[in-house]
Amino acid sequence: MKLASLKWGRDGRLVVVSNDLAWCVEATNVAPTLQAALDDWERCEPLLRGLAEGLETGSIPRVRFHEKDAESPLPRAYQWADGSAYVNHVALVRKARSADMPDSFWTDPLMYQGGSDNFLAPRDPIPLADEAWGCDLEGEVAVITGDVPLGASREEALAAVRLVLLVNDVSLRNLIPAELSKNFGFFQSKPASAFSPVAVTPDALGESWKDGKLHGALEVELNGKPLGQADAGVDMTFDFGTLIAHAAKTRALSAGTIVGSGTVSNRGPDGGPGKPVGEGGVGYSCLAELRTVETLAHGAAKTPFLKPGDRVRIEMRDPRRHTIFGAIEQEVQGS
Repeated sequence: MKLASLKWGRDGRLVVVSNDLAWCVEATNVAPTLQAALDDWERCEPLLRGLAEGLETGSIPRVRFHEKDAESPLPRAYQWADGSAYVNHVALVRKARSADMPDSFWTDPLMYQGGSDNFLAPRDPIPLADEAWGCDLEGEVAVITGDVPLGASREEALAAVRLVLLVNDVSLRNLIPAELSKNFGFFQSKPASAFSPVAVTPDALGESWKDGKLHGALEVELNGKPLGQADAGVDMTFDFGTLIAHAAKTRALSAGTIVGSGTVSNRGPDGGPGKPVGEGGVGYSCLAELRTVETLAHGAAKTPFLKPGDRVRIEMRDPRRHTIFGAIEQEVQGS
């Protein structure tokens, strides 16, 4: 089952979307918003699945689904907790700022709590007031949970996954070092993120959803050229069950909590940082990794961070090359 929120007020209007993302049907008779459906999932899920079945068989009225009309599935959320499940990414970005990486990073997930009161729609521009801030994209996977009890096990946490979606977790790289030096985490360096037009239930992902991971190439493009094609199911040190359980160690999580994977990142065949797409590698899901590799190879980064007019696209396709979640397509917009 695939769900989306069309632009309407602050929290959107819930629709069920066809598997091919061509059609949708209003679901407001079941729940007015996705958050309302998550709050009453036991009642709403079978009703929404009934609409999904009628949509696929053509037995109910339907209208065209246009990704440009969609908000992020949750235009705002009670919680957005972003992990760093791909430790290869952590190692690279810490190397870029000459920071050591403790051994515990391989056994205990990193996680920060991001702003969740206002997400960007998947076609909204990325606002950038100052190019000197070092604006970067970050292609990620995320899940939306139901209620998760305090101290949940990995298995309980994984059972609470309701929907899977993609993320562009925008980062202002040049603001990060000063913030982290205060030992109080990210804030100004993590502006609003954008999510894919459609969120998908795990069962609808088939074999792509396995062992708490989404498997498949995350296609990241910059200005129409491939930047990354890393497989989200490869080199993911911490699966979503582990990430959610980590978040719930000292607090219960409310339905509608979004947990991110962190930047999808694959090592090279030799265990190193890998190569750009143009050199036969799977590339990178953010510019910080590419810049680190350039520095290691050439002594300095050659690729600039994002600037006004740059265009970002993030998408994942099934084995038949059909889009699964729709595409995040954003242009950087200066002040």
